[in-house]
Amino acid sequence: MSDEEHHFEAKGDAGASKTFPQQAGTIRKNGYIVIKNRPCKVVEVSTSKTGKHGHAKCHFVGIDIFTGKKLEDIVPSSHNCDVPHVNRTDYQLIDISEDGFVSLLTDNGGTKDDLKLPSDDNLLSQIKDGFAEGKDLVVSVMSAMGEEQINALKDIGPK
Repeated sequence: MSDEEHHFEAKGDAGASKTFPQQAGTIRKNGYIVIKNRPCKVVEVSTSKTGKHGHAKCHFVGIDIFTGKKLEDIVPSSHNCDVPHVNRTDYQLIDISEDGFVSLLTDNGGTKDDLKLPSDDNLLSQIKDGFAEGKDLVVSVMSAMGEEQINALKDIGPK
């Protein structure tokens, strides 16, 4: 055929979908839902009665899991909504660089260096202070829809 070699970029997600469909009527409070292309934690669900011509509607109020913004959506309860695959992983904190990136130790002994410090001031100061004091810190990283962010911190004792 041709003498050219084809190189393919490995994306690393094996083509897995970032979301899965779920019927709107089955989504409950504290679950997750995609509103305006953002992964959100559901904080309130209300269902209206079926009207003269139509469907019962679900009114969702969600908080974006990365930005903390409040988003709302109204969907007929028989329709499908996108639900994000949300994963939480714990990593041990190794280092904080001057440019605001953290170096984390993965389970298999490698390092993960592509995460920024969180924008939440309270969590940010806890991480920086604990690291400055030489504590062993474990951070929880929440990932959904191709985004990742540090969202919690655990102190596992002095080094």
